[in-house]
Amino acid sequence: MLAIAIFLVTLILVIWQPKGLSIGWSAMGGAVLALATGVITWSDIPIVWHIVWDATFTFVALIIISLILDEAGFFHWAALHVARWGGGRGRLLFPLIVLLGAAIAAVFANDGAALLLTPIVMAILLRLDFTPAATFAFVIATGFVADTTSLPLMISNLVNIVSANYFNISFDRYAMVMAPVDMVALAATLAVLWLYFRRSVPRQYPTRDLPDPMSVIQDHLVFRASFPVLILLLIAYFVTARWQIPVSVVTGTGALIMLALAGRWLQGGRGAQIPVRKVLQDAPWQIVVFSLGMYLVVYGLRNAGLTNYVAMALHWFGNHGVVAAALGTGFLAALLSSIMNNMPAVLVGALAIHQLPAAADPMLREVMIYANIIGCDLGPKFTPIGSLATLLWLHVLSRKGMTVTWGQYMKTGLLVTPPVLLVTLLALAWWLPLA
Repeated sequence: MLAIAIFLVTLILVIWQPKGLSIGWSAMGGAVLALATGVITWSDIPIVWHIVWDATFTFVALIIISLILDEAGFFHWAALHVARWGGGRGRLLFPLIVLLGAAIAAVFANDGAALLLTPIVMAILLRLDFTPAATFAFVIATGFVADTTSLPLMISNLVNIVSANYFNISFDRYAMVMAPVDMVALAATLAVLWLYFRRSVPRQYPTRDLPDPMSVIQDHLVFRASFPVLILLLIAYFVTARWQIPVSVVTGTGALIMLALAGRWLQGGRGAQIPVRKVLQDAPWQIVVFSLGMYLVVYGLRNAGLTNYVAMALHWFGNHGVVAAALGTGFLAALLSSIMNNMPAVLVGALAIHQLPAAADPMLREVMIYANIIGCDLGPKFTPIGSLATLLWLHVLSRKGMTVTWGQYMKTGLLVTPPVLLVTLLALAWWLPLA
């Protein structure tokens, strides 16, 4: 009960953030309390740090790259091109925006897609005089697709990296399994969002007021360099996987290259257009403290034996075959994510899978590993507290003058998410034995 109480208090503080208390200090406060009360021990700290360090620094590096490209005008340029490709037809623009969100989520993680693309989409919609209902449809679609299609690569979601590292899954093996499954998730997301919002999407929109995409580029050198750097970065992930080089090392190298270009470090700062210091200040350094602190608190739940109950449920699912294992694990992970946030939920699921009997069918175990990831990627869409990205996304919307209430969000999430989650888990159960 003490471990549960510490976890609940920590989670409430992380979500509420009273008087601007950062998520990092809330999580670390919970970890200190767990340590002081004996819920965790000093020997648990290096174990948890080994689990979280690669994912955490990869996430920070990805956000730095995203912020640099955002300052350079990259995402605004991409969104304007999509608006032009829509050709004035709203019913073509809607799927194009969803596809853009999915592409950005795959490469820049779900947080980058939700936090950077959403304000740009809103600005373009306002320029096109979209109605509030139409704007709501596009903005919600952008926020949802950022999470539901954050499956294809390890770097697409912090949750993916944590789980893949915990079970020693290589970058190429992960992509082989999850990239095809993500395509199914994308198709299902697009279909469900279209059915839900089709009446709100305008048939036509004016394109005459759209600026030339190149006019929004703020730093042409960084913009031109972004394409080869991103391509080389993706290639490097696959090439370095055979040597088990941490993805944070590859991503960090990419971030340093982009920082050097943005700050013109080789030219003594001459010609720099992007405020590198501001980019570094805006980077989510708090996530380093948060990851260690929150996962220590969750490890306290494991020490208290609470993950045993999850392991018992997973064992029961596994006794009923691959499909039952995929559906049961995925929906259980989604439920835990919607209640306790997906960051702690993925570790709870991973620890429970690790506790399964050694004699368990390797295929069933692998299905559960990937189903746990899917549930923790898609499950946060049930509630606003499911992921930090959603909470930050709602905060960004409010700053832009658009309020999405928790009731509105949950009404949409509870209708949209279950069918997408179901179809995606069935796709996993079918594809994994073939991969």
